[in-house]
Amino acid sequence: MTSLDDLWFLADEAEREAERTYYRLREAHDDYLERTATRGVSRHRFRTLAERIRDHGAPYGAHTVVYRDSGELLLVRDTVVEQWVPPGGAIDGDESFREAAERELGEEAGVEAEFEGLGLLTRVRIRADGYETWGVLPVFAARAVTHEPDVSDPDGEIAEARWFDEIPENTRDREDLVAWRDRILD
Repeated sequence: MTSLDDLWFLADEAEREAERTYYRLREAHDDYLERTATRGVSRHRFRTLAERIRDHGAPYGAHTVVYRDSGELLLVRDTVVEQWVPPGGAIDGDESFREAAERELGEEAGVEAEFEGLGLLTRVRIRADGYETWGVLPVFAARAVTHEPDVSDPDGEIAEARWFDEIPENTRDREDLVAWRDRILD
């Protein structure tokens, strides 16, 4: 059984790595949209996310918001969260955030894109049963080079990839994506 001190210690380690990661990303990029989010999770999920944050600074890996000049965004339907999401996922080994985002884009949507830098940087607060920590969610911006999605997700979590002119209501972090798209279309 996990002691209280163990989770508090893990949350504290995670927070320190999140702080370092957040400032490294801020120093390396400019002209991105910054957001905050809070996620309530189970105690078990809290441990998993806190371990990821401790190891990489990011609870959910790295993602990419891919767009066409028309303003359409590429989203994938994630069967685990049962929502449309930007392609992305966990960091493998010593990958950088951008390398992870590029790999995940290829696996989940099969679309080639020209990466332009960081599009969104979200500080994600994670809470469970009185425990709290935070991590970063880097979302890179990329302009589509090829336009026909081809899902080849080895995890089997992605059921479909599609272009959207109107972002569906059941899209995770929908307001952030709308704000980002409005910003690039101006």
